[in-house]
Amino acid sequence: MQKKEVLYDVSAELERDFGPKGSESRRIAEDKAWEEYNAQILLDARKNAGLTQQELADRIGADKSYVSRVERGLIIPSVSTLYRIAAAMGLTVELTPSL
Repeated sequence: MQKKEVLYDVSAELERDFGPKGSESRRIAEDKAWEEYNAQILLDARKNAGLTQQELADRIGADKSYVSRVERGLIIPSVSTLYRIAAAMGLTVELTPSL
């Protein structure tokens, strides 16, 4: 049986760029990645709901610039604001236990 060659080691790449797993620099990078990921989810959800940033802002009682900053990952909405954003788009937030 032939041994498979590893073409790309993601773990080594992450360690080289952001430090070892568990390090402060790695935690900061992971937090930033989650912020950007969640911002993209909210942007996509707003577009799927057929809303402009202004329409969403009006529904949640915020400024259009606030919605823009959330969608760009520049700010993180509070949990209560996240629920208002979801509801304004006709969505719900569900927390489920991890497997």
